[in-house]
Amino acid sequence: MTDSGRTVSNWNVPNALTTLRIVMVPFFGWALLHDGGQDLTWRWVAWALFAVAMLTDKIDGDLARKHDLVTDFGKIADPIADKAMTGMAFIGLAIIADFMPAWLWWTITVVVLVREWGVTAARLSVAREVVMPAKQSGKVKTTMQVVALGGFVAPFGLLEGGLATVGDALWWLSAVALLVAVVLTLTSGWEFARDVVRHRAGRPTSAERQTQD
Repeated sequence: MTDSGRTVSNWNVPNALTTLRIVMVPFFGWALLHDGGQDLTWRWVAWALFAVAMLTDKIDGDLARKHDLVTDFGKIADPIADKAMTGMAFIGLAIIADFMPAWLWWTITVVVLVREWGVTAARLSVAREVVMPAKQSGKVKTTMQVVALGGFVAPFGLLEGGLATVGDALWWLSAVALLVAVVLTLTSGWEFARDVVRHRAGRPTSAERQTQD
């Protein structure tokens, strides 16, 4: 049901793209982990799948809003699809653990996944009571995660010869993006938890206070 009262079928293009992202997750994971993650060809295949998934995430959201095709299924499935793809990327990279210690990859992975799935669950739990809009810090966090994960999934650090210098530079850019993403993961997660507590206590959230102002 849309804001205009029109019933929207779940059978639409945005939901199809969301479902496609979910279906892509195991194929992406297999390509990333093929031959222990050391096969350059399959790493590029994994990168291509990840890039397509992130592109469809942008497209399905734009289509749903532009053509008034937002559905309850989409509201639930879209964040699940996003978290499943990025979660698979974090777990796969932690298993491969190239160019960083495995303990560091797993620490980052656990911190990020606990925050991401915790926020998603909390957002869904209060969805009928209040819409918790994504803050700018959360949007930047997501962008940094995508940039970092894309850079690590691509075998930049494994390039040799004349491409080694370029590969190393791109790897370090990905590392910086990952650091920013982890910091924003913690800070934006704390902001969200604070707003949920305020809502439960009957106090206005930061977004609600801005609306009142």
